[in-house]
Amino acid sequence: MFNTRNFEKIRTLAVVLISLLIAFLVISIISEHPLKTIGIFLFEPIRTVSHIGNVVEMSIPLMFTGLSVVLLFRTNLFNLGAEGIFYFAAVVASSVAIHFAANAFFHPVVAVLAGAVVGALLSAIPGILKAKWNVNELVSSLMFNSILFGVGLYLLNYYLRDPQSFSNSSYKFRPSAMLDVIVPGTRIHSGLIVALLCVAAGHYFMYRTKWGYELRMTGANREFAEFSGINTTKVIIMVHLIAGFLAGMGGSIEVLGMYNRLQWASLPGYGMDGALVALLAKNNPASVIGAALFLAYIRIGADQMARMSDVPAEMISIIQAVIILLISAEQFLKFWKNRMLLKEAGVRE
Repeated sequence: MFNTRNFEKIRTLAVVLISLLIAFLVISIISEHPLKTIGIFLFEPIRTVSHIGNVVEMSIPLMFTGLSVVLLFRTNLFNLGAEGIFYFAAVVASSVAIHFAANAFFHPVVAVLAGAVVGALLSAIPGILKAKWNVNELVSSLMFNSILFGVGLYLLNYYLRDPQSFSNSSYKFRPSAMLDVIVPGTRIHSGLIVALLCVAAGHYFMYRTKWGYELRMTGANREFAEFSGINTTKVIIMVHLIAGFLAGMGGSIEVLGMYNRLQWASLPGYGMDGALVALLAKNNPASVIGAALFLAYIRIGADQMARMSDVPAEMISIIQAVIILLISAEQFLKFWKNRMLLKEAGVRE
């Protein structure tokens, strides 16, 4: 039954369907075999075990950055600093994976925690600037992305780079630092388990703890939260610490689970994608899993389509752009919500 309680779910589904229909229209115009191309896009990601594995593998970093951005957005903080933190934490984890030795259990744990803690500390800087001096978090986080990328690239070039390598990549990681593969025939690694646990913990934190309540109240109305006795300065700094920890953990796990050396000569883009995941999840931690899997699915589908048809993978940008435009448009389908409100009010009366 359609009602205002599930309006946002219906609205998100409508956005996804409209974006897919527009993409199919574009494919029909530019492809010589549109039906075959659309079939590749829709079904190739689940045709083989390895392709399913690719979808899950790509969704892991999206879960971390998506959850990180969800916490910030829910506090009404438009912070996009997960991108730089994701990259810099990967550099830190790579340093631990290269220069330190430990057994196969403690080595990846230490490397991931090192990247996560550094990410939390770095994220706290724009958080303190916002909480203490009301510095615009969007501006400061975007500036930090460039700073962290520059410093991380410097460390890669001058301290981690393997002179025997023909590319701009680090020395190989010690085998003990690599994350274990948990699904044979794929590259799905143990980071998936960590990501799912973090999503569950994030949902519990937001809806079942005092700190989560303070976070939501600060996001709803900071002045009212302060009047109610909530220390909003502490809340803003705390949520930045948690978000940075998650983004840093995501970068560390991604580089140790999917690579044997650090090869990122540019920002990987997962931090910005986290904002799209958060929009699709409607800032609900539990919905991050589905949003990340959906985004990974259509990207793998676009990649397979580019390989097996005459449509380039850049077509996926159309879908993402339409999703962002429609989800961020507050007036989209609002007339329908107003009708439902009037109908429900009439029924109650």
